[in-house]
Amino acid sequence: MARTKFIAGNWKLNLTIAEGTALVKSLVVPAGVEAAVFPNALAVHAVAQAAAGSKVGVGGQNAHFEEKGAFTGEISTSFLKDAGAKYVILGHSERRQYFGDTDALINKRLKAVLAQGLTPILCIGETLAERDGGKLETVLKTQIEGALAGFTAEQLATLVVAYEPVWAIGTGRTASTAQAQEAHAFVRSVLRNVVGALAEKVRIQYGGSVKADNAKELLGQPDVDGALVGGASLKAADFNAILAAAG
Repeated sequence: MARTKFIAGNWKLNLTIAEGTALVKSLVVPAGVEAAVFPNALAVHAVAQAAAGSKVGVGGQNAHFEEKGAFTGEISTSFLKDAGAKYVILGHSERRQYFGDTDALINKRLKAVLAQGLTPILCIGETLAERDGGKLETVLKTQIEGALAGFTAEQLATLVVAYEPVWAIGTGRTASTAQAQEAHAFVRSVLRNVVGALAEKVRIQYGGSVKADNAKELLGQPDVDGALVGGASLKAADFNAILAAAG
């Protein structure tokens, strides 16, 4: 099944409002490619305004599971939507590692994201110790089933999954194209058991140090439907090269 390539730039804790708005205005999205950027929460509104009328969507890097209340420092899905966001990243490896996001918590965040009609990007992936310990499939299966527990395929119609090999980030080890495809194929097999036929429509992004020089080969794999880009999304030339590779 042909799936529209989806390239997303996760800016993490980088780029001021001025830097983000300038960058988004310089992006060139090829025909037939979906693109989005994920600024820091304070910049979502300004970047969304700067991207208005273009082919670039804007999203939030995380969202709280409650819409309002005594939750100091949190950002709700309704606030993100009001600011112009169309997407939300959930369960990023850094959220899991540094902020204690569990599969159960991600499941609650996902419910809030879907309730606002926003598109979720569910991040999954194993650590170096887990991969070396032969736990790749167990970890991915547990994360997928935990995050999607209680949802029907109909509710998950807009779901996007991003596979991040955490072990390939900052370890000196790099995931090969074959390893990426193998993991993506396994993720799709798990999705078939969870959401049935919808699994063939779910786009699975790759999120492990995607750069201009490896994007085309990665995106050419049958189960790699896009990329969740980190550092390379912070410079227009680098990100545009990845967008071009998806076209």
